[in-house]
Amino acid sequence: MTDQYDELGKRFFRVTSVEKTEPPTGVTEGEWYQYTIGHGESSIHGKRSGSLQSVTRHAEEYAENLNQRTLLGHSAYAARRLQK
Repeated sequence: MTDQYDELGKRFFRVTSVEKTEPPTGVTEGEWYQYTIGHGESSIHGKRSGSLQSVTRHAEEYAENLNQRTLLGHSAYAARRLQK
């Protein structure tokens, strides 16, 4: 996997794979895909039902959200703070 960096030398989160997978236990309907978002040596795995296109779009939006949080100086791994 080739890492991508921003202008400050920080690594970007990016979708590294989207693959068809078995549905979760107890779920009998729908097409399920597992996606992986990479960030250096770290990775985030998720499952989602839908078409390959919709799951890929979801994973890309998720990665972009993580990148935006990082650019704002927030930890991408920390829980979001509630606005008061």
